This record gives sequence, C-alpha cells and structure tokens, in this order.
Amino acid sequence: MADMYHVAAEGAARRPRASPLLFGTILFLASELLFFGGLFAAYFNLRADTTPWPPAGVELELVPATIGTLLLVVSSFTLQAGVAAGARSRLRAMRGWTIATIALGVAFLGIQLFDWIHLDFGVSSHAYGTMFYSMTGFHGLHVLAGVLLMLVVLGRAMQGAYRDGNVEGAEAVAYYWHFVDVVWIALFATIFLLR
Repeated sequence: MADMYHVAAEGAARRPRASPLLFGTILFLASELLFFGGLFAAYFNLRADTTPWPPAGVELELVPATIGTLLLVVSSFTLQAGVAAGARSRLRAMRGWTIATIALGVAFLGIQLFDWIHLDFGVSSHAYGTMFYSMTGFHGLHVLAGVLLMLVVLGRAMQGAYRDGNVEGAEAVAYYWHFVDVVWIALFATIFLLR
C-alpha cells in the first residue's frame, strides 16, 4: 500500500502545475463572461419586449464600427506576436509589438468616442440608448483597462523583466485582451449587424 502511495506522489510531483496567475486570470475572465452575459441577456430581453427595435431615428454608422472591429482583431495578433517575442527573450520586438497593440487599442477608443459624440440619442433617450451606451461603455472601460495593463507590460519590458523568457504576466494580459476582443465581436454583431 505504501508503494502505491509513493508511485502516486511521484506522478503528481512530475505533473506540471497550472500557473496560479494564469489560473486566476481565467477565473477572473469567467466572472467577466457572466457580467457581459447579463448585459446581452438584458439587451435581448428588451429587444423582445420593445417595438420597434431599435427605435425610429436611431442610425448607427457601420463603417467606423467595422474599422474599430478590424483594429481590435489585428491588435490580438500584434499582442500575441509581442508575447511570443518575449518568450524568445527578444525584448525589442516585444516592446514594438506591445506599442503597436496599445496604439490600436487607443485608436479603437477614439473611434468609439467619435461615435458617441455624433449619435442623435443618449443613454436616457430610450431603452435602446440605455443598452447601447451600457454595453459599449463597459466594453470601452475594459479596453482602457487593457491598454493600461499593456503599458505596465511595456514598462516591465523596458526594465528587462522578460529577459529570461518568462512572460507569464504578459500572457495573462494577452488572455484578457483576447477576451475583450471576442466580447467586442459579439457586441458588434449584436448591435450593428442584427439590429
């Protein structure tokens, strides 16, 4: 019986452990998924109970939203390229890709702000306005948080923190950023395409 215990213990010791940081990031993203799931549920519930949806006079510009979507999709690739460069201890490339990703995120926020300024309805105009600004606003806050997190990664990369190829912190930020991008794709499809 003791031999079985030692064999099991040795097997467990050889099994790689999940990173607490990445595991915690995944748990956090699961809670964020529930948050955005609640927003989508509210949107579709109001849509089912409100006629017409969207209300008359609501005109959303598809071109800026499409450009913003493309910027976010590209930003996932640039950030992943930066993380991969960091894993190979190529800090200069990591910094460049991270700067590019930050610029794409800021450009997305600029497009969203431009849209908000030029819309003919507000958050209190009707249920559609409330949901539109809530969903895009909370997403925008998440994009802003992602940009701030990438600034931290960039600062650490400039200090040589990823010199040894351990990019676990940058990977956690990339998980978050990819999540934010996927949420936007769902928001874009729901708000701008399904109408």
